[in-house]
Amino acid sequence: MGSQYILPLKEKPTEEEGQVLGTERKRKVSVHERVVIHIIAAGLVLLVYWSSAYSRRTLPSSPSASLGETSAPEVESFEQFYHDYPDTSPADIRHLRSPAYLVKAYRGAVASENGVCSSMGVDVLKKGGNAVDAAISTTFCTGVVNMFSTGIGGGGFMIVRIPPSSNNSESEVWSLNFRETAPGLANKTMYDGDRLKAQYGGLSVAIPGELRGLKEAYRRWGSLPWKELVQPSAQLATGWRVQKELARRLQVYTEVMENHPDWKPLFAPNGVLVKEGDWVNRTNYSRTLSIIAEQGPEAFYEGPIADSVIKKVRRNGGILSHEDLKNYRVRVEKALVGSYRGRKIYTTHAPGAGILLVQMLNVLEHYDMSERTPVTVHRIIEAMKFAFSTRTKIYDPRTSADANRFSRMASKEYAYEIFRNITDDRTHPPEYYNPEFFVPTDHGTYHTSVVDRNGMAVSLTSTVNNPFGSLVLDTATGILLNNEMNDFSLPGVMDDSGTYPSPYNFVEPGKMAVSSTSPAILENADGSFYACIGGAGGIRIFPAVAQVLLNLDWGFHPSEAVEFGRVHDQLWPMEVEVDEIYPPYTLEYLRQAGHNLTIADINRFAASVHMVMQKDGIFYAASDSRKNGVAIGY
Repeated sequence: MGSQYILPLKEKPTEEEGQVLGTERKRKVSVHERVVIHIIAAGLVLLVYWSSAYSRRTLPSSPSASLGETSAPEVESFEQFYHDYPDTSPADIRHLRSPAYLVKAYRGAVASENGVCSSMGVDVLKKGGNAVDAAISTTFCTGVVNMFSTGIGGGGFMIVRIPPSSNNSESEVWSLNFRETAPGLANKTMYDGDRLKAQYGGLSVAIPGELRGLKEAYRRWGSLPWKELVQPSAQLATGWRVQKELARRLQVYTEVMENHPDWKPLFAPNGVLVKEGDWVNRTNYSRTLSIIAEQGPEAFYEGPIADSVIKKVRRNGGILSHEDLKNYRVRVEKALVGSYRGRKIYTTHAPGAGILLVQMLNVLEHYDMSERTPVTVHRIIEAMKFAFSTRTKIYDPRTSADANRFSRMASKEYAYEIFRNITDDRTHPPEYYNPEFFVPTDHGTYHTSVVDRNGMAVSLTSTVNNPFGSLVLDTATGILLNNEMNDFSLPGVMDDSGTYPSPYNFVEPGKMAVSSTSPAILENADGSFYACIGGAGGIRIFPAVAQVLLNLDWGFHPSEAVEFGRVHDQLWPMEVEVDEIYPPYTLEYLRQAGHNLTIADINRFAASVHMVMQKDGIFYAASDSRKNGVAIGY
């Protein structure tokens, strides 16, 4: 049976298409077969990434083209834009993706990477639920239809704003860290320098924290019955049509999906990979979600579901244990607080990248950023390179006695020292920025931003890390397991420049690896809500979020700010990815300053940002078309 959240399509699934596809196959796969499949998958990922990320495109030919030009109509104010673009409904969305559309709402809004799931979150708001309720519902939904990004086999971070209870009080903003942790039997030499073991298979699986994180937020602030937040996703998992983004990601893993006995029944039941519009179901996952809806998240951490997950991970060479699941704890604390041009910004502590987001904004605050000029773009790149240097010094704070280390990195004083070392006429090699070690690149992720009528806001980023995580799918429960162990540094595994791995980020039992996630909530100087923002896309997340916030400063409305092209430089490799929309004179300035440029397709796999902001009592929501995101409000 289908779901009310299935997008309207002309045809019904055939009986064959609608059959139960989630049962585990009898045939066992040899270790050799699994390794070969995983290596092929890794190669395909790299091939598609390089071919898409660096495809050349024609640049704007006019030397007078402005850096602020977009395909959206020129507007003098928000009001003019909304006059030209009336309110949209879900039925109109597919026709308005180019140029990107903006949602205008009065009572609440949800911005996520999937329209079905944003709609599910808004339905929760309409029923009287709050932003926490809606974020939970949206996240469960995305774990069904975009399982390559997120799911209950992963983990993440959440920032929650509790609005003032009276005119004389202030808001409270909390950080919930439910990132996956290393199993109790883990150690820093467990991979023998073989990164592939950390990428795929049971040994790449860290302890999932997502369900404990969602339940902790619900325990503190949820309002609707838990079952009402989970059961719609359980129903959706009984059958839906493949959407564009899932189809894109499946194409990357065609070899695995068409040949692996765990994946083939799900995405290639007839021997050929499903495509956009085809009917799929995750019946066993639906059954698992129904149990969690009835019994709560502990049904995952103890009992038959836990037994099944651990059995699957261990059969694939992993070390996850019942004690690991039972003893997992969410870290709850007041959010990291920074400021930028008079506004407060609340974000994640280490090992998240909130520190790096705040640092970039602190540095750029020293400049007159009133105009987008070539030198402004250069300064953004330089601030970014220093932030990536700082990233090499970040790690799980629970493993350090230096309580002030990370607060210094997010301070105005630290940013001023960086500002003093930025030169407007040239860039520098990586060692100039003083990186200490090499930290692996993280991947994937999902993000949603939610605001309700009372000003409660949730910025939630979660992940299974690489697309489809570890590729370990427990077919009995339908749960996909993360490969978060791949985010740890490995002794002896250096980067291409010969930089040594970070000992701060070596594997230890119960430790969290460094993350690039940076969900954030901003308030105006008077304490009123301004924006809820975050992104998906691994190591590109915090630079993308920073650039979207800068775009708002330049007068872009939220959708323009999200959609506009970006730059990216992470120190290694020594090159700047520049989206194809930048005009020739800016590119020439950057080359003269010594930057090695790669002109990139703006529609490639890259960071996607989803946000909701408030202006004059109205919510404006935007989701990034780079990941086919859809924002919905009411």
